[in-house]
Amino acid sequence: MAVDRRPDIRLLLSDVDGTLVTREKLLTEAARAAVRELADAGVGFTIVSSRPPRGMRRLVDPLRLRLPFAGFNGGLILNPDLSLVEAHPLDPAAAARTVGQLLEHGLDVWIYGQDQWFVRDAAAPHVAREAWILGFDPTVLDDFAEPHMARAFKIVGVSDAPERMPAAEEDLRGALGAAVSATRSAGYFLDVTNPLASKAKVVDSLSRRLRIAPAQVATIGDMPNDVLMFRASGYSIAMGNASDAVKSAADAVTDSNENDGFAKAVRGLILGGASRFAQETGGSS
Repeated sequence: MAVDRRPDIRLLLSDVDGTLVTREKLLTEAARAAVRELADAGVGFTIVSSRPPRGMRRLVDPLRLRLPFAGFNGGLILNPDLSLVEAHPLDPAAAARTVGQLLEHGLDVWIYGQDQWFVRDAAAPHVAREAWILGFDPTVLDDFAEPHMARAFKIVGVSDAPERMPAAEEDLRGALGAAVSATRSAGYFLDVTNPLASKAKVVDSLSRRLRIAPAQVATIGDMPNDVLMFRASGYSIAMGNASDAVKSAADAVTDSNENDGFAKAVRGLILGGASRFAQETGGSS
């Protein structure tokens, strides 16, 4: 349900998978048009994802991004020309302990560096689809050695046994405490990043850089890791394909990503509160 008073929206920060793109990872013409309409209305737009930035590059040109975007849930923030804005890798010791914890719970483990993706088995569940989504293949390793922990931005626990995830998440948080952030980006993915790499921190970072209040940022997403940015922003929208828990954490709910829910949210929920962001900051979408 929408809030009665929409804040003066000057920036929309969007999740990617399950939100901006369809189940088949397509950017619809309606979504592209909605982003252009934001620019025409003077509302800034950018994206944040659990994907590595390398797997987000193909969206930069179609969306005509002009503002920094964030991968690894905020672990890396880059300009559209891929120059670095912020980097928050995992502490190497915390990365090593994370791998051990996830393996103890019977989860497969993936490690992401800035431009690389390491797995132990290329035929393991979800590897092939992830490679298709990201547009590049992983490097297969027999073992994760210390050098792979030295600059890890994200470690993912993967399992098709969803009942394993809550215990793995709880035990990881208990063992490492504030040394990591652990959130689920899908029912079968447990993402572990630096605590400074969260979608809430992306809201804070963009607010500072663009000199706007967090209350003037709108966020849209579909997964539990999006709730953090919901809480940090002034106005939040859950996708129709989100869980009831995610929907209850948002100010408004739109249609599903298979039904152009992103475009409907932009037109029905955001543009009514548009302000002249582009004129005041010298940027657009």
